[in-house]
Amino acid sequence: MNKGLFALAMGTFSLGIAEFLMMGILSDIAANMGVSVAEAGHFISAYALGVCAGAIMLLFARRMPLKRIMLVLSVMIAAGNLFAACAWNYGTFFAARFLSGLPHGCFFGVGAIVARKIAQPGKEVSAVAYMIAGMTAANLAGVPLGTFLTNHFTWRIAFLIVGLCGVATAAAIGAWIPRLAPMENHGFKAQFQFLRTLPPWLIFGGVLFGQIGIYCWYSYIDPQLTQVSGFSQDDLSWLMVLAGAGMVGGNLIAGRLSDRYKPAWVAGWVEAAAIPVMVLIYFFASCQVAAVVLMMLGTAVLFGSGSPLQSSIVGYSRGGEFLGAACIQIAYNAGNAIAAWMGSAVIARGYSISAPSIIGVPIVAVGCVLLFILYYRYERTPRRDQSIR
Repeated sequence: MNKGLFALAMGTFSLGIAEFLMMGILSDIAANMGVSVAEAGHFISAYALGVCAGAIMLLFARRMPLKRIMLVLSVMIAAGNLFAACAWNYGTFFAARFLSGLPHGCFFGVGAIVARKIAQPGKEVSAVAYMIAGMTAANLAGVPLGTFLTNHFTWRIAFLIVGLCGVATAAAIGAWIPRLAPMENHGFKAQFQFLRTLPPWLIFGGVLFGQIGIYCWYSYIDPQLTQVSGFSQDDLSWLMVLAGAGMVGGNLIAGRLSDRYKPAWVAGWVEAAAIPVMVLIYFFASCQVAAVVLMMLGTAVLFGSGSPLQSSIVGYSRGGEFLGAACIQIAYNAGNAIAAWMGSAVIARGYSISAPSIIGVPIVAVGCVLLFILYYRYERTPRRDQSIR
């Protein structure tokens, strides 16, 4: 086993708990803070906005060795979540969530570059999928554990564990990631050259619209399962395990397929599959069996496009890899923030908890179309000056 990839997966495991734990404990946090579920949804947006702001930092780190960047980001993961564990009111917890999000985009962006560099030839996309598997494993084990601890003790313990995971990640990266030279520095302005081409914008658009569409539903999975499907708050622990299993399956299958087929083709079909899933969730959320099956399918498509597109942007942003990595994380998490806000607005206007899923359908359809345009124009018959790996 490649220990370097395992170290990267430890980091995404920490980040996965930090990001997705909120979905399973949203009602508890709202009650503890004395706010509505719609207002508590702003904590999701705070983390996503932190990711967007933090991703920009990559523009100023291009001269640093890659391993050093990853070490700094690991320390930031630890510090932000330890602060969240100590937050004493709505304002400080909101600030802690924002700070916790700062290293997220950078870690995934630089991590994808590192994963490709230490991967076996021809296995670059699978290596990125292995790194992202840490986040899916977080949803399989870490988030359910955090939900259990929140329901039986306090949410502070869950964020304390995330902080300690950040410390462990720093140690693993220090021990197992080889020394890698900084990315070739072509100057600050040269980093923006790749943005003059269309493929990166198609990727960013596919990510943004796909994430908004699916995340409209997933941001409010906790109240949907409890208030619409009729599960108890204690049931959320094992339900989050199943949600995590869907993420693991979607990520690994898409990663393997993208080593054989064009990434945009795989990602496009993943987002296309999300459309009927979202429609069915809206109509069958009250049926517990259907709700569980559709939840697993929904989380599978939520993570299915991640590794193909995260790997692709590195190939399409030659000379500006850090900026490309930053932009795709901004797209993902801007999508998360917009989705949480949209879902909150729909619920606040008196619509059902299931309504955000149907609102997301036309949005994810736009993302799907953009990815198929990328495939048919640039990947089915690749141009000589384009790289998709």
